[in-house]
Amino acid sequence: MGRTSEAVGATPLPESTESGLLWRPPDERRVLQLVLATIWLFDAVLQLQPLMFTRQFGIAMIAPQAHGNPSAVAHSITWASRVIAHHSVPADAAFAAIQILIGLGIAWRPTVKMALATSIAWAAVVWWFGEGLGGVASGAAHTFSGAPGAVLIYAVLAVLLWPTDRIAPASSCTAARGVGDRVARPIWVLLWGGLAFFALSGTNRSPDGLRNVVNSLIPGEPRWLATLDRHAADLLGDRGLWVSITLAVVLGAIALSVYMPTRPARVMSAVAVGLALGIWVVGENFGQVFSGSATDPNSGPVLALLAVAYWRRLPAREPAPAPASRLSWEAV
Repeated sequence: MGRTSEAVGATPLPESTESGLLWRPPDERRVLQLVLATIWLFDAVLQLQPLMFTRQFGIAMIAPQAHGNPSAVAHSITWASRVIAHHSVPADAAFAAIQILIGLGIAWRPTVKMALATSIAWAAVVWWFGEGLGGVASGAAHTFSGAPGAVLIYAVLAVLLWPTDRIAPASSCTAARGVGDRVARPIWVLLWGGLAFFALSGTNRSPDGLRNVVNSLIPGEPRWLATLDRHAADLLGDRGLWVSITLAVVLGAIALSVYMPTRPARVMSAVAVGLALGIWVVGENFGQVFSGSATDPNSGPVLALLAVAYWRRLPAREPAPAPASRLSWEAV
């Protein structure tokens, strides 16, 4: 009688269940959250570089973001750059601490919601003051150089990866699990369609625009990376307009891929990952993390992470009908 409560063939519960220490393997969304947490922690490490604790952080890195922006935005950025320059050590320490707390908070399940909400608010602050709205309002946004701003994509990922027990009906990918396809798809179209627009805006339309963008990355980089930049700039030459047009077409196709059937959509997601990493290498110099003056790895890695979040699930297969002979026997 003492064993009647154990169902035959039932899976035994782990011993740790009684003590509340049951480990749950991470699902796809949780894995992406952990990758996002790692990126935030990496940003914090970059924020602790020696240059960030000097006046140059405010004067040479924050103040230039005001150029070309509307008056209200420019004045606020200039004011912030002066405050940071005069209080560089405590300001930078605070910035690094915020990012460490966000990263650790996302990594720890009990605080993941609070940390993601904080990351959205902090991303808005950094996008305004640290990235000058990503150059969107100034006309200086370049797809090759990280438009519309890496930290803006951090906020988008925080929304799409928000933990919820509710699973949207017929969600096609991890990004749509909580918000549904009706919200997730327009976000994808807006982001990648915006990148297609920026590829053809401003100096990107000039024959030597992209070459100048790549050449501007050379100062401060290690020799091997500067050599790569020179070769890339020589290859681009005066073909900038045609490269920009081709890039815009590919980005536009990626933007529309969320409305494609499953298999073509998967192909375009893979193209999005490859293109994001390619831009990260050629157009962003790995976020210029080797120069000692980068505060984040730029948009390439988070764009690739976003593309993985939109990886289309294969439609569930319906169970095969039982054989006719079995049905007739059961009917008898």
